[in-house]
Amino acid sequence: MNWSDYDAALFDLDGVITPTAVVHMRAWSAMFNDFLADLPGQRPYTDDDYYRYVDGKPRFEGVASFLESRGIDLPYGDPADDSSQRTVCGLGNRKNEAFSEVLAAEGVEAYPGSRRLVEQLAERGIKLAVVSSSRNAPTVLRAAGMIDYFPVIVDGRVAEEEQLAGKPQPDTFLDAAAKLSVPKERAVVLEDAVSGVQAGRAGAFGLVVGVDRGAGRDTLLENGADIVVTDLEELA
Repeated sequence: MNWSDYDAALFDLDGVITPTAVVHMRAWSAMFNDFLADLPGQRPYTDDDYYRYVDGKPRFEGVASFLESRGIDLPYGDPADDSSQRTVCGLGNRKNEAFSEVLAAEGVEAYPGSRRLVEQLAERGIKLAVVSSSRNAPTVLRAAGMIDYFPVIVDGRVAEEEQLAGKPQPDTFLDAAAKLSVPKERAVVLEDAVSGVQAGRAGAFGLVVGVDRGAGRDTLLENGADIVVTDLEELA
């Protein structure tokens, strides 16, 4: 690809800039398997469930999607629900507590190739934004020493405040491009999640880059990626 054809890069965060997708996966697994242990006849939650039902989606939507796949009916509740409550929101908040504990204990560093690409794009004058379903994006970027590169961050909190539909809808990416004052045709979406590349394709962006951190090259291409890389250094 030729970066001179584009004016902005819209990065997903977890699994694209930082390896926090692994932390999220561990937190989801711990939360769901603890919950399922009390339900007779339920098989354990697996990484396959993560990629099918949770990856890239807003937290509460991920919970609802997985529960629906298992035929489990819980009240939605309220986003302010305590993590002990047996509601969609309660389970989502329980997962977020687990994620925060791991992040505080272990910290996070950006993928070296992703850091190099971000630094090079900043030097070239390409406008940069993070578009993440996570509500923890600023915290993660600060922990990784990357927040100063991104004047625009559209995360789960922003999406809720501005009533933007989450991925696979394109709304959060479109919002980021608008805040950077860049036409969508001149913006590149960089995503590792199926729901993210679907959002990039639905938004008709200039280019959708799939980053294969486990979803699979063919899967990302089938769902809307124009090209697929295994490391963002390939685009530097």
